[in-house]
Amino acid sequence: MTFTVRMRTSARRRTGAVRAAPLARTAGAGAVAVAAAALFAVAPAASAAAPHQHRHTAGAPVFVQSDNTTANTVVSYHRAADGTLRQSGIYPTGGRGGVLDGSQVDHLASQGSLVLDQRQQLLYAVNAGSDTVTVFGVRGDRLQRIQVIRSGGDFPVSIAVHGDLVYVANALGGGSIQGFLRIGDHLVSVPAWHRDLGLDPAATPQFTHTPGQIAFTPDGSDLVVTTKAAANSVDVFPLNALGAPAARPVVTSTPEAVPFGFTFDSGGRLQLTEAGPNAVATFTLGRDGRLTKTGETATGQAATCWIVRTGSDVYASNAGSGTVSGYRIGGHGTLTPLGTTATAAGTVDAAVSSDGRFLYAQTGAAGGVDAFRVGHDGSLTRIGSVTVPGAAGGEGIAAG
Repeated sequence: MTFTVRMRTSARRRTGAVRAAPLARTAGAGAVAVAAAALFAVAPAASAAAPHQHRHTAGAPVFVQSDNTTANTVVSYHRAADGTLRQSGIYPTGGRGGVLDGSQVDHLASQGSLVLDQRQQLLYAVNAGSDTVTVFGVRGDRLQRIQVIRSGGDFPVSIAVHGDLVYVANALGGGSIQGFLRIGDHLVSVPAWHRDLGLDPAATPQFTHTPGQIAFTPDGSDLVVTTKAAANSVDVFPLNALGAPAARPVVTSTPEAVPFGFTFDSGGRLQLTEAGPNAVATFTLGRDGRLTKTGETATGQAATCWIVRTGSDVYASNAGSGTVSGYRIGGHGTLTPLGTTATAAGTVDAAVSSDGRFLYAQTGAAGGVDAFRVGHDGSLTRIGSVTVPGAAGGEGIAAG
């Protein structure tokens, strides 16, 4: 049997802020061996339904994960033309949510626990209490559960997707990352793509001493992982041509910063929330995988942990203040404040609609979502809210 995988070039532009685009080509015998070995080495996956046959977007969905510890669910909402939400379905993941010790409104204490791959029309959800990941097929605002697969570690909290590659960050047991190859609508675990993060498994409290997020750089050449207070570092794993991570990451230390969530701006710079000083910091990523801080802007709020971008604007969620802080990104990555907007208590993860017109902030205290219209000047206007069934303390939101 043969498989096609995405090859990646190691060439990089000299700017350090922008990476060269990956090169697509058919894998040789080495890639086939990796994929074939993975098919037989992966732990058995539970499949709840046959793969969906047609992919299309019928409406504008918003998906919210409950992280319910009895039975995790993804709640689907239809987005109306004015941005308001109407519940359209509740879909069991086939796993359980989890709660990190010490957490209150953010039981996973992470960003990216629910990820929508719009190109493939697939939705990925973590089941932290079951050490599994669920794959859903997406048809408008409807979901079809396709697969439940082991996460390759203890307590998965964040997912990264790029092309046919999917990586999961596991929070406990010292932290780890596990790579998967997407073949059609299913994931295949590649045992050789597992890396331990080497964090102290006994460090407390868990919610501040575990990984915060995993994500690909925009061109897919590297994986970036934040460690929060566990190591106060940002770890960069260069990927080889098949998508395998380096044996050890390039580590950039950020003393006392508690690096949590991040996004990349249009210039390839990392915009990172720092829960220690409650700030958004800007970094460039060098050819050697090291980060260089070029700026830091204090939010003046409490527990600045999550961040989302739309166009030239970023919005940071402040769980301790129940607010969202907006910033406009300048030509060199500098941040100009757009104002602070109140939400319900416990602002956690957030998502922006694919057209950039609406922002949805998950609020963990009561388990809700606050909806906002994004103005041309970056201002946020509240347009409503919903209560997500069984989602108090839950995290994970994605918008189409």
